[in-house]
Amino acid sequence: MEEKELAALIRDIPDFPKPGIVFKDITPLLKNRAAFRAVIQSLARAYRAVPLDGILGIESRGFIVGAPLAYEMGVPYIPARKPGKLPYRTVRVEYALEYGKDALEMHEDAVGRGDRILVVDDLLATGGTASAACRLVESRGGVVAGCAFLVELAFLHGRDRLKGREIQALIRF
Repeated sequence: MEEKELAALIRDIPDFPKPGIVFKDITPLLKNRAAFRAVIQSLARAYRAVPLDGILGIESRGFIVGAPLAYEMGVPYIPARKPGKLPYRTVRVEYALEYGKDALEMHEDAVGRGDRILVVDDLLATGGTASAACRLVESRGGVVAGCAFLVELAFLHGRDRLKGREIQALIRF
């Protein structure tokens, strides 16, 4: 499927989660099995030639894309979660939000020294969360092999926070 066809399946939800925000709802795309399959296959094609030791999906919608992509590519899946959600010992990276802080965690044994990891999320906005996920991988000696997104909000310049990294986004707004 072409980018325009996929983009047409993304629904705008005005004033969600707060006034002034236009939320990009991917659930209509996920409901369309041909479109969802095309997303996973397109991302797999983009990274098929890149040696990977795992795919890290960012909570929560990054799980929706990351887990089937890991399955498709035959590599391990690593969840990056909000604090307190993982049962084993974790490592954490904090990052700044517009008003306050947030953090991501992963199991301390999820990434080994030299492991090549693809960071995956549903959407690239300002790049803060994706940048934190990259730092999380690197904190364990891993190498970020790339960053893959279903949607990129290019007007928010999230790529600027991921400079020097290979970035793939299937749909750009």
